[in-house]
Amino acid sequence: MNEIDFHGKNALVVGGSSGIGNGIARVFRDHGATVFVSGTRASAADYNKDDDGADFTGMTYFQWDVSDDKVVENLKPPFSTLDTLVLSQGIVMYKRAEFEMPNFRKVVDVNLMSVMSCLMKFHEMLKASKGTVVIVGSGASFHAVFGNPAYSASKGALVTLTKSLGEAWATDGIRVNGIAPGLVATKITKVTWDHPRRYEDSLDDIPLHRWGTPEEMGGVSLFLASPLSSYITGQMLVVDGGMYLS
Repeated sequence: MNEIDFHGKNALVVGGSSGIGNGIARVFRDHGATVFVSGTRASAADYNKDDDGADFTGMTYFQWDVSDDKVVENLKPPFSTLDTLVLSQGIVMYKRAEFEMPNFRKVVDVNLMSVMSCLMKFHEMLKASKGTVVIVGSGASFHAVFGNPAYSASKGALVTLTKSLGEAWATDGIRVNGIAPGLVATKITKVTWDHPRRYEDSLDDIPLHRWGTPEEMGGVSLFLASPLSSYITGQMLVVDGGMYLS
């Protein structure tokens, strides 16, 4: 038996329309899963592939604004069973915008509150399938981020949410884990990788001396959703090329 063969399995990647989420969706697709992707735009055609490498080939896309609890509750999903739920939604605001309360609240609503809302939405499906959850945190889940208190706080909260649900849902047969990516070239990190000096400085902090790729985040997510990790739950795995080892 190939334990990373996902043929016959349904996977939903929330926030899978770009960046790390889309990389995760592509990896699940390439390992046989039937992949569903949600995003905020009306259709997959509304995303510019060149902008962030988005690829929806062989996937089913649907619009879903998970920042609105009512929209989450009222969704009629395009599937009746679910084996893996990946929660990759997230926003960040730069130029000290997160120090303003409306912006702080918006970041927390998307990065934390919507994660719990989506988890509750699909709890029964995951219980029925003895399924798996992968929550996408960040290196910021464990470290301060200068200028981004809401991003850091919300991503940090995902660590204890993962632990709490890993424990609470174990009796339902659901494993809940997460990944904490380091520096990965996406729209959300463009402020660093598109700036030559900042990019070169960042490499000095990474023992592997390179940034990660969305597909590498997908590989770890695939592992956490597969039988290869059947005795792991409640863990947030750091995937950062060794950036925070010292």
